[in-house]
Amino acid sequence: MQFKTPTGVLECTPDTLIVAGWTGRDRAAVDHHIEELAAIGVPAPSTVPLYYQCSASLLTRDDRIEVLGGESSGEAEPFLLKADGKIWLGLASDHTDRALETYSVAHSKQICAKPVAEDLWLLDDVLDHIDRLELKSWIREGGDWVAYQDGTLASILPLTELMAGITLEEGTAMLCGTLPAIGGVRPAAEFKMSLTDPVRGKSIEWGYSSRALSVIS
Repeated sequence: MQFKTPTGVLECTPDTLIVAGWTGRDRAAVDHHIEELAAIGVPAPSTVPLYYQCSASLLTRDDRIEVLGGESSGEAEPFLLKADGKIWLGLASDHTDRALETYSVAHSKQICAKPVAEDLWLLDDVLDHIDRLELKSWIREGGDWVAYQDGTLASILPLTELMAGITLEEGTAMLCGTLPAIGGVRPAAEFKMSLTDPVRGKSIEWGYSSRALSVIS
């Protein structure tokens, strides 16, 4: 994979992918969400936060992915990558099969590609104001772009705390959790997202579409 960084183009091949879940900083809100999902059949996590193991080959820089059926949607998340001896921060989507999620969250995450934006920042460059970083996403509904997520990283557990829960070796990538969906989680074939640093006046943006494959039985 190739990324744009402040020091030039970074080429790397991640060999480990962790998708962190249940990473909200407000534990009472996380527990409430677990109860809501349990009511519709989504199994509760064994621990909070939880580190799902996924295939690193799911990471993609493509702007179009293919999914099975029409019940999937994206989630904008901070993206961490250990490469070239440094820790980089970027933006990715934890695209997830919502129908399969009621059977197994781990399976629902493994079945979908994870689109990643092309830009990376050095984590050290934003650590002193990281809670002020703004995470947003939009989905296309009825021909219009509709706000889907909007908040700051202050709503997510500190990324340094999440990193402490895994072994972040060279070649390891991690998606770090997300924000609530405005209007509720729902399928969407077109998705775009942004991570904005208001202090440095910089932004990472990415968008992609998904093509639904027929479920043959």
